[in-house]
Amino acid sequence: MDWLSPELVWFVLGLILIMLEFGIPGLVTIFFGLGAWVVALLCLLFNIPLNLQIIVFIIASIIPLVLLRKWFKTLLEGRTNVGPVDIEELEEFLGKKAVVVQKITPETKGRVEFRGSTWKAEAYETIPVGTSVEIVDKNNITLVVKKL
Repeated sequence: MDWLSPELVWFVLGLILIMLEFGIPGLVTIFFGLGAWVVALLCLLFNIPLNLQIIVFIIASIIPLVLLRKWFKTLLEGRTNVGPVDIEELEEFLGKKAVVVQKITPETKGRVEFRGSTWKAEAYETIPVGTSVEIVDKNNITLVVKKL
């Protein structure tokens, strides 16, 4: 095998582009790396001219980039729900009682026990351990409480 054979050049170029994805996040260079590997595979199987190699590289890189990047990005980053708070979910907590198990201050979050589990909690006042509190709001997985 010749060291400057097209399939080896395309394979190494693809490897470099895929490795660059780790240093330049954005989920773009990986598609060009995979496109280079497609061309390497075609060069290994067929004897195709350089201009056709470049056209295949562009097509094999850009079409998956346009069609799959958003899906892969969602898959890797996860979905976020930024919609309004579900009232039924909030009603499950509002007005219920809990007990402080780790001191809560306005500056630092503490913990409360609610329904057999401990939850992060915050308050606008200092609340010592053992105090009964009422849940007045919920911010993601943090309960907002006040003294009873």
